[in-house]
Amino acid sequence: MKEFTEENLADAVIDRMSPQTDPRLHEVMTSLIRHLHSFVREVELNEQEWMQAIEFLTDTGQLCDDSRQEFILLSDTLGVSMLVDAINHRRLRGATENTVLGPFHINGAPVCELGTDISRNIEGGLPAFVSGRVLNEHGAPIAGALLDVWQVRPDRLYDVQDPESPEMQLRAKFRTDADGRYYFHTIVPVSYPIPDDGSVGRMLTALGREPWRPAHMHFIVSANDYSPVTTHLFVRGDPYLESDAVFGVKKSLIVDFKKTTAAEAPDGSSMETDFYSAEFDFVLVEAS
Repeated sequence: MKEFTEENLADAVIDRMSPQTDPRLHEVMTSLIRHLHSFVREVELNEQEWMQAIEFLTDTGQLCDDSRQEFILLSDTLGVSMLVDAINHRRLRGATENTVLGPFHINGAPVCELGTDISRNIEGGLPAFVSGRVLNEHGAPIAGALLDVWQVRPDRLYDVQDPESPEMQLRAKFRTDADGRYYFHTIVPVSYPIPDDGSVGRMLTALGREPWRPAHMHFIVSANDYSPVTTHLFVRGDPYLESDAVFGVKKSLIVDFKKTTAAEAPDGSSMETDFYSAEFDFVLVEAS
């Protein structure tokens, strides 16, 4: 019978995998086991710390449900989500950059007419008009591209975080017109803290980190024959751009929200109060 030691235990675990194991799974698990065992040896993990880690992961899983994904939050705050994103979306220069999906996207947002106000029935917030085009890498407009949009409310909560909230607040989908243009009314995004009442929040507190995200809007932009992009638009001047809790900020995604005195919005609609306008062109690349 083989004796298992600190030095050979990782190899023993790897050797237990069946020769019929999927090759990619074998590759991933081999690396994971080696790194995990090396980590335990390097820090000389004690039994109390090991149990605390198990309890932390248990708490994280128990917090997950249809409206909250604590494991995505954990991945985001450890920078893993952005690393996976960077590896899988190495785009052409000039193409719109990806950033994290985040834990608050939901399916089923309504497809609305261009110019719709997605802030309907929301109290507070500064009126805003967001517009731009969806283009290919050669600068040609993409008609019929789909933009899935969502953002946080002025009270710094997403609708899915509030059980009393009507469905689909500050969420909508739009299709670009024949010139590749999109435009809609909303409110200026606000910065907000990620949920810090659970295991991830306790981790951030222990590490002396802040839970805040800079003000942003979420987009998933897609079109037939093109690779979709999941991204944000960040508000220039936000105090948390340099300390985003999930490491999602990219310079190319920072936009100006310019204040405009009450007048006619770019889509011809009448604005009774001052409003802010932002413009951004999304650039998609052809699917390989």
